[in-house]
Amino acid sequence: MASFIMGFDFGTTKIGVAIGQKITGTATPIAIVPAKDGIPDWSILDKLMKEWQPEVFVVGLPINMDGTESDMSLAAQKFSRRLNGRYQKTAHLMDERLSTFEAKSFDDPDQLDAIAAKLILESWLAN
Repeated sequence: MASFIMGFDFGTTKIGVAIGQKITGTATPIAIVPAKDGIPDWSILDKLMKEWQPEVFVVGLPINMDGTESDMSLAAQKFSRRLNGRYQKTAHLMDERLSTFEAKSFDDPDQLDAIAAKLILESWLAN
């Protein structure tokens, strides 16, 4: 059975979700979860957890271009801790500079956050 890794592009109003695996080093966008002030709709995440049963989480960490942290990076770290606390799985943080910019080069603007999550997860898998 393949072991899955779930990646997240954190946002305060929506969170992109992707699923990937180490064997192939690839990821697929699977959902955009609505959030309120950075708190996701946990019922949707609970369903995704049950369906995919990921072993590990990867959360994109929005760092400023000069390498400093922002309010969003602190919020993403908090989300990462919430994931760990709720699901008892390790949550890794991955520098996501330019992932949303790169995601915009894809054709589907409605899937932007999920595509960004895919790119974050594939970067983590490549490292």
